[in-house]
Amino acid sequence: MRTTSTTADQGTQAPAAMTLHELSASYGGRPVIEGVSVDIPPGVLSAVVGPNGAGKSTMVKAALGLVPSVRGSVRLLGEPLKRVRRRVAYVPQQDSVAQDFPITAVQVVEMGRYPHRGWLRRLTRHDDELVASAMDQVGVADLADRPIDELSGGQRQRVFLARALAQQADLVILDEPFTAVDARTESALLEVLTGLCRDGTSVIAVHHDLRTVLERFEHAVLMAGTVVAAGDPARVLTPEHLERAYGMAPLVPNS
Repeated sequence: MRTTSTTADQGTQAPAAMTLHELSASYGGRPVIEGVSVDIPPGVLSAVVGPNGAGKSTMVKAALGLVPSVRGSVRLLGEPLKRVRRRVAYVPQQDSVAQDFPITAVQVVEMGRYPHRGWLRRLTRHDDELVASAMDQVGVADLADRPIDELSGGQRQRVFLARALAQQADLVILDEPFTAVDARTESALLEVLTGLCRDGTSVIAVHHDLRTVLERFEHAVLMAGTVVAAGDPARVLTPEHLERAYGMAPLVPNS
């Protein structure tokens, strides 16, 4: 049973998947995000959107401690990161992943079990079953023994998503997960992520396709150095909000 699910019989509500309060971060002394405050609800598929340079990736990296924050506070699943690290899985952008590392696809996915087993303990049969199931879910079971550097960009992205699935995390954070994948693969991966949410997992994805966000996501955070709007995608991706974020309203379907 996932610990993030709502306990209806006790009348309690699960904590937010991510809570940021006045979070600010910079690169090389240049502010990238300023005063970001947002609550992302649990158990939903949430998108972080905005123009290039809006601080989308910086926001999630700062929340995960991957880039230093200047000020502000972060709670993931209602707790500081250090208390819930093994319950949080992260899928980075493809261009931040070393492609010449001598490791096979199945070994990458097995890394999803290390937060539970440690690096030195052998994986159990149960671990092996979870790894195999994760690879099957995202359609890379036939690539298990292929070196990761021989895979296409889309195949590598599937493998790293499988690693997150194998971890059985309560919160999955993905940075531009659909880059270099075709429309069919993107739709299939979205089905996987939607299924995770139905099972109680919280999923946050940095994304750029506003049309997909309107059609497939339950929650959106619109960024432009800070939070422009957050909530139901149809209420967030309005012409007024988009003009504020992008300087002009991108073409998206009518809500």
